[in-house]
Amino acid sequence: MMRSKKTNYDVVVIGTGAAGMAAGLTAVQDGHSVLMLEKGKTTGGSTNYTEGLFAIDSYLQKEEGIKIKATDVLSEEVNYSKYKADSRIWRDYINSSAENVQWLHEQGVEYEGVQAMGAGEATWHIYKGMGFGVIHDALQPRFEQAGGEILTLTRAVNLQKKDNGDIEVTLRDNRTKEHYRVSARTVVLATGGYLNNERLIKEETSYDERRLVPVSSGKGTGDGLEMAWHLGAQKNGMGMAMLFGGYLKDEQEPSYKMMSSQMNTAAGQQPLLWVNENGERFVNEEVVYNFSLAGNALYTQAQVYSILDQAVIDKMATEGNFMGLGIYVRRGQKMDKLQAELDQAVAAKKSFIFKANTIAELAKQMQLPVANLQETINRYNKFADQGVDSDFGKESQYLQKVTTGPFYGFKLNVGAFCTMGGLKVTPENQVLDTNYKPIPGLYAAGNDASGLVGDTYGPNMPGTCVGYAFYSGRNAAHNINKYL
Repeated sequence: MMRSKKTNYDVVVIGTGAAGMAAGLTAVQDGHSVLMLEKGKTTGGSTNYTEGLFAIDSYLQKEEGIKIKATDVLSEEVNYSKYKADSRIWRDYINSSAENVQWLHEQGVEYEGVQAMGAGEATWHIYKGMGFGVIHDALQPRFEQAGGEILTLTRAVNLQKKDNGDIEVTLRDNRTKEHYRVSARTVVLATGGYLNNERLIKEETSYDERRLVPVSSGKGTGDGLEMAWHLGAQKNGMGMAMLFGGYLKDEQEPSYKMMSSQMNTAAGQQPLLWVNENGERFVNEEVVYNFSLAGNALYTQAQVYSILDQAVIDKMATEGNFMGLGIYVRRGQKMDKLQAELDQAVAAKKSFIFKANTIAELAKQMQLPVANLQETINRYNKFADQGVDSDFGKESQYLQKVTTGPFYGFKLNVGAFCTMGGLKVTPENQVLDTNYKPIPGLYAAGNDASGLVGDTYGPNMPGTCVGYAFYSGRNAAHNINKYL
């Protein structure tokens, strides 16, 4: 059995993604004894799949002449949250963001450049080798070289306050199922939220968990939140998942495999035609340019389908798509694999795809009212001819007629990357109890901490979520250094 080397630590960090790794490395660089816990085999959590982090005024933006005003970002983000976000947390995060990028670079992280996403600002600092490279090639080796200790396949299952003020952490070895305890002067919760806990999604959010497709490491099961609540922490800022619009669900494959699929991007992320379970159009599909809002729009209906005709498929293949999906499928990219992926999915009789030579036949396959769908498409085609969407005001360039068979229909589920929130924290990332008093020695970072968002995520500043994870982990460690 792999046990911890000691029974007492200055800092125990629960979770090894961006928040946990940044906290652990900073604390060990400050000279503290640190134990980091990972319940899975592989460190990094969902950070492994991230593309880049948010910052303003970074050395990379200065090199490219990108100027974004800090107070403008602050104002936009707290407005976007309907002032549910804590302006102090945002101010400190923004003001530290350039230094965050620099610190990661000093630890060996290299960047490809800075870019925007959708209709947003150029705040996204894309790192080479994705988040996997950041964790495994830069931060973790440095942590271990500096004397930090990592236990994988080891889960924290309980936290208890001791008489001397320390926190006792009960660990479970996932191989032997054996339990043992270590004592920590401070604990950092960095367990990545609760997207993968169906019960919490059902109880704490308004989302139908049956239609939600988590695209993550699968380990965000709310462990840190539940341990902290058990210790008397305040439950706060629940109910927000970072939705990103339409996503195809393949029962035979892990959900992340669809990220790089051109078919998935064509079906779920384009400003083309969406209909609901009655075959009616229900929204201006340009909402795809703000992926959080696209997810919300999909959830206004019981079920959503997108419809593409052969002409628009050919157009995207030769001229490029209208909208991409992060760096997996670039915006404007020629969809050269799309037809082959469609043919393959149809041949494999995948549950999410329908193909027919007529609209009536397509409607029957999708179990939509034939007359309704026919009427919706006739009306949509008329708008396309006139160049005016009288129903929802969509721009004429996106009014692509649906006239050329074969026709394809796709059942859209709602993709989600993570949840954000659960524990009320101070700007120092201390966890607050139900009386708004800090629980001494307990800190929460990344997706376990609330204060950054309201009921939806602000994607106009791409990289915000993982940027906050790196920042808040380091911020917790800086404040632990003062506390110790």
